[in-house]
Amino acid sequence: MCLGIPGEVIEVLSDRPDLAKVDVSGVRRNINIGLLDDDRPVAGDWILIHVGFALSKIDEQEAQAALEFLEDIGKAYEDELEALQDSYID
Repeated sequence: MCLGIPGEVIEVLSDRPDLAKVDVSGVRRNINIGLLDDDRPVAGDWILIHVGFALSKIDEQEAQAALEFLEDIGKAYEDELEALQDSYID
């Protein structure tokens, strides 16, 4: 399964135009944007990221929907683990 994480471009690095500083749920990191040469992202754009590479530009609504989905998956997993622990048999 390929999981894409949305992030907001903060800035494209002037000394490395193939890299952008991106905010991913409050964590900032450099992401390779070289695959998006046909539609270069700029500050304020949202991108879909997989293993450190920007795969595509997305709009903010898509980004928010993806973030909510990912949060729900995490919550569902945590709930399932808790239910499993509650059902432990000695």
